[in-house]
Amino acid sequence: MPRTAETSSFSFNHTMIRVKDPKVSLAFYQDIIGMDLLSVKKFDDFTLYFLAFNHAGKELTTEEKEASRFSREGVLELTHNHGTETDANFQGYASGNTEPGKGFGHIAITVDDVEKACERFDQLGVQFKKRPTDGKMRHIAFILDPDGYWIEVVPNRMKL
Repeated sequence: MPRTAETSSFSFNHTMIRVKDPKVSLAFYQDIIGMDLLSVKKFDDFTLYFLAFNHAGKELTTEEKEASRFSREGVLELTHNHGTETDANFQGYASGNTEPGKGFGHIAITVDDVEKACERFDQLGVQFKKRPTDGKMRHIAFILDPDGYWIEVVPNRMKL
């Protein structure tokens, strides 16, 4: 079905996941995955962190990052509920891939070369759920973020 005039301006902006410790998660998504922090919004009980890949071909200013937060696709919102990082009894969030709470599955990133990306992830100590050599689908991988969310790593071009 073609897009209608009513939906022609719609786009997929962001996905939100909850994180236990923003320092650990931000380091993972910025230093290991390569995303830029677009903006931070602090509230009394929680803080929102918006990240995305920079494909602008130049370093963006703080103002440009902030302005692009809701005008681009592929944004990841990390929500930190204050206190979880120091709560010894906090059991973490459901990743969506186990019971109870099975539902949400994963986010995905595309890379030029899955094998090379996985070699880098290995060197950086990233935990794998599935390596390219595992299972039937040998051209993809799944890594885990610090909260156990799955991240699928797929080639830029792939036939299913």
